[in-house]
Amino acid sequence: MNFSHVYAVIARVYFLVRTNPVRLIPMFLWSILTIVLWGFIAKYLVLVAGTTGSVLAVQFIGAILFWEFLNRVMHSFVMAFLEDVWARNFLNYFASPLTVSEYITGLTSVSAVMSVLAFLVMAVIASLVFDISLAVYGLFLIPLLLSLYLFGIALGIFGAALVFRFGPAAEWLLWPIPAVVTPFVGVFYPVSILPQWMQSIGLALSPTYAFEGMRQIIAGNAVSDMTVLLALGGALGALILAYVFFLFIYKRAVRTGLLARYSAESVS
Repeated sequence: MNFSHVYAVIARVYFLVRTNPVRLIPMFLWSILTIVLWGFIAKYLVLVAGTTGSVLAVQFIGAILFWEFLNRVMHSFVMAFLEDVWARNFLNYFASPLTVSEYITGLTSVSAVMSVLAFLVMAVIASLVFDISLAVYGLFLIPLLLSLYLFGIALGIFGAALVFRFGPAAEWLLWPIPAVVTPFVGVFYPVSILPQWMQSIGLALSPTYAFEGMRQIIAGNAVSDMTVLLALGGALGALILAYVFFLFIYKRAVRTGLLARYSAESVS
């Protein structure tokens, strides 16, 4: 892998943002609105349920911090990808020595920076406004967030592959992906309350174990090593599968000439 090629992908996004900082507003705006909305819902739970509600409040705010971080990871990745879709820039990229792995690595690096910034903003708001500190998670915060980051990138690569396959008109397929996953992974509740068929799906998805680990910490219990391993291993497996899928779609696009005639009407 040539890291100067990776840097070129990152630099393109940097110059896009520098020339038009408005691109950053949605990333921070939605994160701020989300944490504020759920934070006040959590405060209402405290008023209604007393001491029990305070535990639920911490769980709710922790859950939304984690889930919104995953959302920002995916959305940052696909937004950088869509900039190339809208500019029809793929021929310029892949007529150069740039490889698919270098392109994906560049977008992944961009996503890392943007999602971490958004997460820090949410964490500051949670601390200052709702008195919720990330210190409660200790060192377990790192592997749990890392698993969500890897899974978010996997969702971004999968969504980008769909757009690559069906054209820019399929952009609408990207945005509901996290929402479709949400009910299965137990963001706000343990997966044990789900019907058996939903539990089977949820247990196959790595965020389930990240959120279960979060709830164990809030409850004052130790997070098992198996939970952390399942979260990280499952996320890494999802990332590999998503990359293989993207590579398959890319090679098909090159073989069929779809890459050269890429347009909103391209569906075959």
